[in-house]
Amino acid sequence: MSIKSKFKTFFFLDDDYAEEEEYEEEYEPEKKHKPVQKQNVVSLQSIQQSSKVILIEPRVYAEAQDIADELRNRKAVVVNLQRIEHDQARRIVDFLSGTVYAIGGDIQKIGTDIFLCTPDNIEVTGSISELLSDKEFEHSRW
Repeated sequence: MSIKSKFKTFFFLDDDYAEEEEYEEEYEPEKKHKPVQKQNVVSLQSIQQSSKVILIEPRVYAEAQDIADELRNRKAVVVNLQRIEHDQARRIVDFLSGTVYAIGGDIQKIGTDIFLCTPDNIEVTGSISELLSDKEFEHSRW
C-alpha cells in the first residue's frame, strides 16, 4: 500500500470500508492460538456423597455450636429440644436460625420442640401439620 492509501484509511477519507478491513488484516500482528484442551479435573464438591441426618438432643446451650458445625459440614440435623429449659431452647433456635441463614439453608419445625435444620445442598419438600392438642392426637391416632 502506498502512503496516500494509508492516510486515506487513517483519516477515513476513503468511503470503501473493504479497503480498511484489508488494511487491518494486512498489518495485524500474528496471533498464536493455543488449542483448547479438556481438563480431566473434577471438583470435589461435584462428587455425590451419601447424605447423613444427624439427630441431636442438646442438654445445654453450649451444644448449639456442635449443631452449627454439622450444618457447616453440609449435613441435615434433627434437633430435639424437649429436654432443655424453654429459655435455652429459644436461644438455640435463634442461634441455629442465624447459622442456617448464613449458609443458605432452611430450618423447619417438625414437631413439638423438634426442628429440622438443613444446609443448602438438601431440599425439603412437604410439610407436617401441627396437631391442636396431645389429647386429640392420642384419640385419633389409632
